Amino acid sequence: MTVREVGVLAIGAGPANLALAVAIEESGSAELADGTLLLEQSPDVKWQRDLLMPWARSQVSFLKDLVTLRNPSSRFTFLNFLHEQGRLDEFINLGTFHPFRWEFSDYLQWVATSLRRVRIRYGARAAQVDPVVEADGSVSGWSVLLTDGDVIRCRDLVVGGGRDPRVPDVFAGLPADRLIHSAQYRTRIGLLPKDEPLRAVVVGGAQSAAEMFYALHENLPQSRVTMVVRSVGLQNYQTSKFVNERFFPSFVDEFYDSPAEVRAQVLDEMRLTNYAGLAPPFLDELYTMLYRQKALGPQRSEVRAMTEVVGARLEDGDVVLDLRDRMSGKTEPLRCDLVLLGTGYDPRKPALVRELAARVGIDEVAVSRAHRVELGESARGAVYLQGVNEETHGIADSLISVLAHRSHDILTDLLARRAAAGGARSAR
Repeated sequence: MTVREVGVLAIGAGPANLALAVAIEESGSAELADGTLLLEQSPDVKWQRDLLMPWARSQVSFLKDLVTLRNPSSRFTFLNFLHEQGRLDEFINLGTFHPFRWEFSDYLQWVATSLRRVRIRYGARAAQVDPVVEADGSVSGWSVLLTDGDVIRCRDLVVGGGRDPRVPDVFAGLPADRLIHSAQYRTRIGLLPKDEPLRAVVVGGAQSAAEMFYALHENLPQSRVTMVVRSVGLQNYQTSKFVNERFFPSFVDEFYDSPAEVRAQVLDEMRLTNYAGLAPPFLDELYTMLYRQKALGPQRSEVRAMTEVVGARLEDGDVVLDLRDRMSGKTEPLRCDLVLLGTGYDPRKPALVRELAARVGIDEVAVSRAHRVELGESARGAVYLQGVNEETHGIADSLISVLAHRSHDILTDLLARRAAAGGARSAR
């Protein structure tokens, strides 16, 4: 076991913490940058690792990369990445603002390897976070135990690993080998024989469910695929330019300062901008695929709308789903081999954060405008949460749209707290 001391420890090397790493490198504070470490549980950086299908695109403009909206002249822009890769002319010729997902993922790895001061430790997973508590009861920092037994101590902690996958209770009794969440899709599907004639059921009606439904036709070409959608049918994302203004970083202030009941109403009204729809071009492609199957055969795919899963069990070697037709109220069984869940992520704070809060003695996690958990005035150590503050910072908080500005907010708070601490020492 080794024990290491750093100033800032960021858990996760995804877009959120990479954007912060770049902001720290560009801050002019060599001390802060040299004292910052990112932990990444995987051996490399991948964006949406298990949904990196070759045809999948980002739904967000490349101009909303890690830095452009904060510092357009940064060497870490997506355009500079393309230039260094020798693909700028060809990308421009595509005539799109929406790069392939694999290309944006490659951009993130390029950013990670281009950092000069901030370091990344790969293959490192946080198992437990404990506060370092002084004699007066104040929190002065954090002690992070890794799964390999090493310990890293820091003054400031940034949690940017995203939310935990959501598995609805109705599926809790199914064996793990019959259930695949979208967060595991490519890894798990890659372990199955490609020519196996499986009966697969995809549950969910948003982008991740639809992408799995579409990808199964290539990944398991002998399979029969049913998609179960609770709503009236697959729908477009809401892409109105007027509504998209709610994704402007400037809207975060307005949202944060609104009453809780107003924020909840706005989030509900904006659901179709992100969680309950599909990108319009992809929706057209899905419908065209089903149309071809119906006209030319073989018809091996089906979308069952207005249908919900009310029961799931293993019976005689089959998974049996009880499907309720919301129109007629009738329930009938559907036998299958494999269930794939496009059911999104747990709306609660991640388990790591909830456990941390319990150890500090916080019943309810509250965050400042700068995404810092409220620990009281006496706390010297801080913990920042990235991507899990929708209820206070708006629906864009979990998306790429605000990364550049959010990294600036957190950086500003980090520097201000260090300056205040230095001033307090000087006064003594």
